Amino acid sequence: MPDRVGFSVYLSTFEDQRATLARRPGAAAFLSLHMEEEFSPDYRRRAEDVCRGLNEFGLRVIADISPSTSIQLGEPDLVRLARHLGLWGLRVDYGLDENAVLALAGELPVAVNASTLSPDSAERIARAGRRVIAMHNFYPRPETGLDGDVFRTRTRLLQEAGCKVYAFLPGDGPLRGPVHAGLPTLEAHRGLPPSVCLADLTVNYGVDGAFVGDPGVSERELARMDRFQTEGVLELPARLSEGCRDLCGKVFTCRTDSPRRLIRVRESREYSRSGRHVEPLPPAPRLRGSVTVDNALYGRYSGEIQIVREDLPADPRVNVVGRVAERYLPALEAIPGGGRFALTAE
Repeated sequence: MPDRVGFSVYLSTFEDQRATLARRPGAAAFLSLHMEEEFSPDYRRRAEDVCRGLNEFGLRVIADISPSTSIQLGEPDLVRLARHLGLWGLRVDYGLDENAVLALAGELPVAVNASTLSPDSAERIARAGRRVIAMHNFYPRPETGLDGDVFRTRTRLLQEAGCKVYAFLPGDGPLRGPVHAGLPTLEAHRGLPPSVCLADLTVNYGVDGAFVGDPGVSERELARMDRFQTEGVLELPARLSEGCRDLCGKVFTCRTDSPRRLIRVRESREYSRSGRHVEPLPPAPRLRGSVTVDNALYGRYSGEIQIVREDLPADPRVNVVGRVAERYLPALEAIPGGGRFALTAE
């Protein structure tokens, strides 16, 4: 399982984020210190105050810096800058050549740009450093986020070179301006719940860690991400018919022999073997996300539960008893054979 999900922090939004961050000791904070629109005469004091707060909360701070950051903070030596602010590491992107990054990597953890760094450079830097992270960018403008195939290939190459690879997922609360369209790495994640994006990045792309790019994320989504990372259980909000609400909250396992088109629930054999009698309901199309239970017309399979991943026709032997919430449908592709999930109330 990747490192615990981290949070992007901005000087202009820190006060709004304080309550959430104070409850996340041990997590990482990605602090942007190169945004010229935030530069001001009291920039150094504001940066020091935010870093002090993050350290008091017990977060590991990675600061995104540029040559203008050093000027604003009056510390041309980046190692001294990191120690002065209590930073765990630095993301170096602009204005430093490879030799400078190599020297810096020998002193403290560094994060490099996963989108622009060549695998050869990544390998040299990884050999020089105690910990080297390759961070993909986030993309504020709709339609500019990375395609999945490009992202997967680049992530694999950088991991083979010795780097830990991180990416960004969007928030579901107040979104970062000026576009306010989310800050994902993958374009396909724009507008999706953070927990769905985290599961996708983890299961389908194998990242080593992720940050919420936006300053706002709801408590409910934080809880879903925590559960996924600590228990390995992905929550699927769903509406269930009255007679099947006992399925809500139970942890289920996707059978390892489940086909692409649906999730076969391993634990549902307990229902069928217990002799549970399921009366047939009027047949209904099994749309993507449908929760189904085999009825008595299926004989010994009566009581078996499935989650549909591709639209299927109605079957008189199969009752449609609920459906996963629309926004969470992409999470169905992040439940592999052996993966655990729970249907929860919307």
